[in-house]
Amino acid sequence: MRIEEHPILSFERGRKVHFYFNGKKLYGYENESIAAALVANGITQLSKSLKYNRPRGFFCGIGKCASCRMRVNGVPNVRICIENVREGLEVETQEPLAELPSREFDDKGIDTLECDVLVIGGGPAGLCASLEAAKSDADVIVVDENFKLGGQLLKQTHKFFGSKHEMAGKRGIDIAKELEKEIIENNRIRVFLKSSVFGYYESDHGHLFGMAQRLDDMSEKVYKVKCKSAVIASGASENFLVFPNNDLPGVYGAGGVQTLVNVYGVLPGKKVLMVGSGNVGLIVSYQLLQAGMEVKAVVEALPKIGGYFVHAAKLRRFGVPIYVSHTVKEVYGEDKVEGATIVEIDKNWREIPGTEKRIDCDVVCLAVGLSPSVRVVSLTGADIRYIPEAGGYVAIHDDCMETTKRGIFVAGDLSGIEEASIAMLEGKLAGLYSAKRAGKDVNEDKADEYRKRLEELRAGPFGERGRIAKEKIRRLWKECH
Repeated sequence: MRIEEHPILSFERGRKVHFYFNGKKLYGYENESIAAALVANGITQLSKSLKYNRPRGFFCGIGKCASCRMRVNGVPNVRICIENVREGLEVETQEPLAELPSREFDDKGIDTLECDVLVIGGGPAGLCASLEAAKSDADVIVVDENFKLGGQLLKQTHKFFGSKHEMAGKRGIDIAKELEKEIIENNRIRVFLKSSVFGYYESDHGHLFGMAQRLDDMSEKVYKVKCKSAVIASGASENFLVFPNNDLPGVYGAGGVQTLVNVYGVLPGKKVLMVGSGNVGLIVSYQLLQAGMEVKAVVEALPKIGGYFVHAAKLRRFGVPIYVSHTVKEVYGEDKVEGATIVEIDKNWREIPGTEKRIDCDVVCLAVGLSPSVRVVSLTGADIRYIPEAGGYVAIHDDCMETTKRGIFVAGDLSGIEEASIAMLEGKLAGLYSAKRAGKDVNEDKADEYRKRLEELRAGPFGERGRIAKEKIRRLWKECH
């Protein structure tokens, strides 16, 4: 199930190690997650549902769903999609209600960290925010739950559109490497990987967050993080779709499939049905073709393709059918996906009897949008509102990316679902003004330049949704003030 040859990617898997799954000895590589190693070994069921005890498999790949929680070295509820494989790990499936840990750890106490700007999230927005704040002489701490920096950029093998300022013509994977190199070489930035911010607390001096860092022995180190301002760039989570058997192992989010294929070089299956014809659905379909999978079809509920024509044209050259005004009627299989039935729908979204088509596949990939991950920013007391065009609930913010909570900034998909180029520019704005809130002198001309480029990226029909979202957010900001 591992990809040995790829037209673009070469996988740096690291040292081969052995680990145990329910007592059985398996092999993986140090630079891949436990979940990826299990899928590579042909294991599709990772857990069972809490209420109905139904099998669950790999879904999101970024630690934001509950499908891959397992007991690792005696510690329950480990999100194995963001925990890397190491020599001798003991991985076990657990009952829906996990038992208490069977290991004891020494009390490591609580340490205190201080910085000018805390950045939560190591994706494109967070990395750009960190670099921009550091350029203004701010001391920065960047925190990310994963064991690699880069976020969604790590999965993107296609070349970006836009101008040279947004690194047009470069692949996302290369942009991630460039940003990571800049972060590592900047002595004003400290990086905490495998770390989660779990709380926000009132403080007499600036802001106070709680952070836990996962250690290799499966214990945790807890920190108080004191900062003068914070940029929250926690990204988004995959949307789901309702149909019978939508929870079977083999039903993946598009980002989860990208993580397996493009980050770890592991195939989730052989034949895929893609649901959604936006840019994500089209791009991921092409990436799966490059990796050697067969894309049986792309289905789209809307009456027209949602993504760029150039992406759809690539698929059609490979003979991949794109069915608009269609949806998934059901997925079938015992313990994993064995196929799916699609059906045509009318303009009122009702199924048209007799139009069913049976698709032979072992993967159903859902590219049906994202929802901003607002849990951390909501802890700060920032005003959260539902904006459909932004993808769901977002923190109300001004054109400096500051929320209604003074000194708390947002950027990227957390502030509204848009393209990675926009996330990077918003990150730069948030980094600039978070440094200003921390008392640093900043270049306002740069901020005006970033705003102008954001307007240019949101111009035209494909930027309309984001443009409307930001207009609504600005109106709500004015109402709050």
